Amino acid sequence: MGMSGPRKGGGRRQPMAEINVTPLVDVMLVLLIIFMVTAPLLVSGVPVDLPDAKAQSLPQDNTPIKISLNGQGEMFIDQLAIAPGALGAKLTALRQARSDDARVYVRADRGLDYGRVMQVVGEVNAAGFKKVALVTDGQPAATP
Repeated sequence: MGMSGPRKGGGRRQPMAEINVTPLVDVMLVLLIIFMVTAPLLVSGVPVDLPDAKAQSLPQDNTPIKISLNGQGEMFIDQLAIAPGALGAKLTALRQARSDDARVYVRADRGLDYGRVMQVVGEVNAAGFKKVALVTDGQPAATP
């Protein structure tokens, strides 16, 4: 029972190149069990026998306001033509009539001046609307 000769590598241990996934699997299984137990508790509420009522639900107007500018610079709010100077007053009236989270869609002809479109967007913001979107065609433009 002799001792063998010197080891290769000068007695150093080789680094382990394998990843130990056992702790990861253990943690995942524990999390799975926790979610399986708590998920039904989150969905179910307290059972309540609600009374009947004849009252109607409150009306909600979720339709967006559409502002359109055609190629000639004419302005429309929901298909109704308006004068360029009357936009601020109309928007203020619409803001008071609608809820705080009303959406405004601005559609403009591609041939219009960018400054004119931004002027309309500025008037929309000045009227107090926070949700403003510029509508595009969605199709990529052909490059000349």
